[in-house]
Order: sequence, then C-alpha cells, then structure tokens
Amino acid sequence: MRFASLGSGSQGNSLIVDAGDTRLLLDCGFSTRATLEKLAHLGISPEEIDGVLVTHEHSDHIAGVFKFACRFGIPVHLTHGTYSAAPRGKTPLPECRLIDSHASFAIGSLEIHPFPVPHDAREPVQYAFSNGQHRLGVLTDSGSITQHIVDVLRVCDALVLECNHDQDLLAASGYPLHLKHRIAGNFGHLDNRQAASLLRQIETQQLQHVVAAHLSEQNNRPQLVVKALASALNCAEDWIGVAGQENGFGWRQLF
Repeated sequence: MRFASLGSGSQGNSLIVDAGDTRLLLDCGFSTRATLEKLAHLGISPEEIDGVLVTHEHSDHIAGVFKFACRFGIPVHLTHGTYSAAPRGKTPLPECRLIDSHASFAIGSLEIHPFPVPHDAREPVQYAFSNGQHRLGVLTDSGSITQHIVDVLRVCDALVLECNHDQDLLAASGYPLHLKHRIAGNFGHLDNRQAASLLRQIETQQLQHVVAAHLSEQNNRPQLVVKALASALNCAEDWIGVAGQENGFGWRQLF
C-alpha cells in the first residue's frame, strides 16, 4: 500500500491511494489537464483509477471531480450533503454513489472508513484507508479535534494531517477579521498547535509516515510545522513530510 499527493493547499487538493489492484483518488481540486499531468508524474494513468472520493464541496477539493470522473467513467463517492451542495455548472454528472459518513465500505481491496469533521461545509468527511494490513489516516479541513476523530485515527501506519496555519502569523496577517475568525474557528482549519495535539492523543509507535498538508502559503511556514509535529512525536524534524501546493509529495510506501 502506498500513497501520494498531487498537490495540497488552498489552490487545489488531491491524494491518491494505491493498494496494488485498487487505486483511489481522494478529492480533485485541479483541472483535468493539470490532474492528468500530475498523475503522469506519479506514473499513473486515469484508466487505472477505480473511484474518486470527495471530502466536501469547497472548490479546492471538488472543482475538477465531475469533469475528470465523467471523462474517464469513474464513479464518485460522496455524502448526500456534499452531493446536494456541490456546484454543478454545465458538466454532466458522473456516476455518483452516496455514502454514510459513519459507515465503512469497500472498493476493491481497500476498506474505506469515512468520518465526519467540524468544517463549514454541508456534510464534510475525511477518510481512513485500510488494505487489511496497513491503515492510512487523512485529516484536513477540520476546525477542531473531536473525540471521534481521535478514535478513528488512534492507530494508523501513516497520517496526512492538516497544519493550515500558525496562530501568530494568522493574527498578524492582512486578512479581514471575519476571515481570520473563520479560519481559526471551530469549523475552520487546524493550526500547527492543534495538529500536534492530535499526535499526542493517538498511538504513534507504528507510524511510518506523518505528512503535514493544506498549509497556508500566507499564514504558515514549513519550518514551523515540522518543529511543532516533531516536538509532539519526539522525532527528528527531517522525518516529518510536508505536502506542497504545486507538487504535493511523491509516493510513500507502507511496509
């Protein structure tokens, strides 16, 4: 089992999970052309993708989903709230399969575990993935850490974790006050301190990878992120991965 990011940030997000005979795309906030280029860079063709999972309807996560899925005949899995709130435009809808935010389901050899998160969207979820041997947890676009989030992510082999902003940088930024409140609020985005707090609440002995994601280009710095997470894990700072906006991160293998 391996995973990689096509890009992570306010301009677009997409992650791919590969279990050998099953490949899933998590979100697609990029144009079809950009998505194809990013997939090619990872050595993946669109015909190899078995499904697209959607976390919520914000454009940086869903903008390219329907066009990409329609073009290549890929089913899209999303909650009823996300389906209802998703912008349609003139794009024909692909095959959409509605999911329960609390019910696990399987696609090929991957077991998918959606879980609800506090974010300012209609019915947002994040996901954990398991192939029976390893478990990958993904948590972005959550304004706070709930006990349910801790329980779902308590034992993982890899974690992709939102570190959207540094509290001090956000407070000192030129953002309007209402936007600062939205980002830092309970239904906004996780900051470095909150991400580190989650790591202190879960079991970390079997973690092979921790990758910080969804960093704000204006209100965060990679060095602040790795310092906060490494401190929580008591590990070397260079062990912490950071997903970039342009290229995400390359394949991470689970053994």
